[in-house]
Amino acid sequence: MPYLKLTTNIAISKEQSPKLLTQFSQLLVKETGKPERYVMVELEGGKDMLFGGSNEPLAYVECKSIGLSTQQAKSLSASIPQLLASSLLISAERVYIEFSNCPGNFWGWNGSTFG
Repeated sequence: MPYLKLTTNIAISKEQSPKLLTQFSQLLVKETGKPERYVMVELEGGKDMLFGGSNEPLAYVECKSIGLSTQQAKSLSASIPQLLASSLLISAERVYIEFSNCPGNFWGWNGSTFG
């Protein structure tokens, strides 16, 4: 149920992708306390993007989960940019993160919902 989608103007190589996917998946497990078997991560690199009138390295991150708390969002607001800085050299001031707390009855899986 935790889902993270990273969109960036930085090209992500085939060699970088598996490691980055794993790092974000493990980060969501740590921060949300949800089992990794429910975590989904998507990467989109090399996109045409502009932030603040500049195409310097940037990222837009969508992070959705059932029961996502404001404290978890605050913690993820710190840990996601740290990971982006170390892995893709994207400065925290060039990252927007959209958080969504989705009710379980609006999250489908395995032919049903979580609510």
